[in-house]
Amino acid sequence: MKKIFYSFILFALLGFGNEALAQGYNTAIGLRAGSGNGLTVKHFISDKAALEGILYTRWRGLIFGGLYEVHNDIREVKNLQWFYGGGAHIGTWNAGRGNTPWGDRNRSYTAIGLDLIIGLDYKFEDAPINLSLDWKPTINLTRDAGFWGDEVALSIRFTF
Repeated sequence: MKKIFYSFILFALLGFGNEALAQGYNTAIGLRAGSGNGLTVKHFISDKAALEGILYTRWRGLIFGGLYEVHNDIREVKNLQWFYGGGAHIGTWNAGRGNTPWGDRNRSYTAIGLDLIIGLDYKFEDAPINLSLDWKPTINLTRDAGFWGDEVALSIRFTF
């Protein structure tokens, strides 16, 4: 798990240019709080398209997700965008430590699935801060497959 965490941080800090795009930032890294809590990194690959990586805990497990997002301006409010997209995740829960509402708590689990996301993204004009509020429904495709429709989160990121 430490290797996954360090790889996530390394990905966040390396290889990003300084090009300022329409949304006011190119890359942002920060905290995500909601039904699961963790780290988030968002990097714009064009004016409207971004990649987001999320590493978070939920039910005492560890989940990593990757998303492709399309951003659109909300003309009435400067620096506010709405976005939508999709991606995938992989999560793991150790035997005896998991606290999932499904399955046997004495078994280890790995969940692989697909994610959708829709939300709002705001960049403060005079500060290197970005706020994002989103809903990320998930469908698990592996053992104990099912739908998680309760993933709502607020992300607070430092932009550069």
